[in-house]
Amino acid sequence: MAETNSRTARDVFGVFPDGRVVERVVLRGENGFEARIITFGAAIQALIVPDAAGHCDDIVLGYDDLDGFLRERRFFGATVGRYANRIADARFEIDGEVIQLTANNGPNALHGGPDGFDRKLWQITDIGGAPEPFVTLGHVSADGEENYPGRLDVSVTYRITGGSELSFAFAGRTDRPTVVNLTNHSFFNLEGASSGRDILDHRLTLFADRFLAIDPTAIPLAEPPRAVAGTPFDFRQSTAIGARIRERDQQLRHGKGYDHNFCLPQDRALKPAARVEAPRSGRILELLTDQPGLQLYSGNYLDGSIVGKQGRLYRQSDAFCLEPQVWPNSPNRPEFPSPRLAPGEVYRHHTVYRFLVGRGGA
Repeated sequence: MAETNSRTARDVFGVFPDGRVVERVVLRGENGFEARIITFGAAIQALIVPDAAGHCDDIVLGYDDLDGFLRERRFFGATVGRYANRIADARFEIDGEVIQLTANNGPNALHGGPDGFDRKLWQITDIGGAPEPFVTLGHVSADGEENYPGRLDVSVTYRITGGSELSFAFAGRTDRPTVVNLTNHSFFNLEGASSGRDILDHRLTLFADRFLAIDPTAIPLAEPPRAVAGTPFDFRQSTAIGARIRERDQQLRHGKGYDHNFCLPQDRALKPAARVEAPRSGRILELLTDQPGLQLYSGNYLDGSIVGKQGRLYRQSDAFCLEPQVWPNSPNRPEFPSPRLAPGEVYRHHTVYRFLVGRGGA
């Protein structure tokens, strides 16, 4: 790996069949903490985090080489857009114009369509090592790409903002009114991506008292957000992810587990949204975000058909996702937080993954 300085490194991760080069940048924190970012999908390819004993492990699912990412689309660690999550019936209206998207998730549009931002080769526009190692990647989405209106110039900056803290910040500008909703889609297992343990005993706290109930295609129902109290969706107190995941609950059936948006304050201030604790390793993830929603996904569609890092097969509940974003189907729900971006405005999203260690050894 080519050294840039003691806090960053940059090398070639792989090469497309057409000769385009996919780069990798390593950002280094303290005590072995590392974030490895690749330009394909502006993705977190690996996240190396120490445990309570000081042992470092990669805690995100994915692939060891570019071939895995090209072979199948699973969103591991990727930047997803232009619109993360689902848009009902793959259509919406903006300023009187009906926009018809491509349905790629049953009748709905998911994660930007068949060729979303996770399938694009982003460009490194800036990189630095002091005082905080960072890399900025950019992408230009043409007017009409995946049928979305307006050219969208978007960037993401990954930055180590503490010894074991990774932040990412999106920015976007358009030349005509459009909708934008970007997120990172990392699949976490705090015991280690190759530990062989599932995440059902990870203890989760969500700082949300409402969630969006969904129909069988995962589109929010035409009703106000539901209270989590008295449901399997109440994580206001630390609770194992798997404690109630097999209860006889219609919403758990619709999501085949958890695949739901939790409603956060809409003041767009950076604030705690979630905390996850791994009982054996002692690793703790605290997620802070300025987004109004947080999608919890419990790895329901990992079915053993995916060969990931170190040749491991990924199975149901091998990982969880926490995806900060605007609420799903918001282009069709005017009462939801708005994803609209107009010329002269700047889309912004700031999220922090903060890692701590507890006692471990449970």
